Amino acid sequence: MGKAQKYVLLGDATYPLQDWILKPYQEDENLTQRQLQFNYRLKRAHSVIENAFLRLKARWQILLKCDDCSLELLPTLVLACCILHNICEAHDNPFNQEWLEGTELPELPKPCQPAPAAMEDGRAEQVRELMCQYFESCGER
Repeated sequence: MGKAQKYVLLGDATYPLQDWILKPYQEDENLTQRQLQFNYRLKRAHSVIENAFLRLKARWQILLKCDDCSLELLPTLVLACCILHNICEAHDNPFNQEWLEGTELPELPKPCQPAPAAMEDGRAEQVRELMCQYFESCGER
């Protein structure tokens, strides 16, 4: 869209809108078709990420028990698992769907209410609007 953007994390409606956290538009009857499309694509992207992490945790089940790992080591552990996963994929060591059975943990509690408006960043709306325009232009192809 002609404007350089930095990376963003995907969040759901409970997160505050920040220039580094992309969240959907609040669902109501006033959403435009473009905003609905943005929410749909954001939800699909979020599900791809959840599936990727689920597969990563299934293959490397040490990630399910990180409570005994120091916080300083955690990023290195996750990165090592990602690298090893990619090596396995590159050498035709296929993912075994049975591994997914071991990853079913109780869902962690999530906040029920959206973040207060005071936590929202006004500049972040511009980032979301640019992404919304980008998603709309992708649909035209």
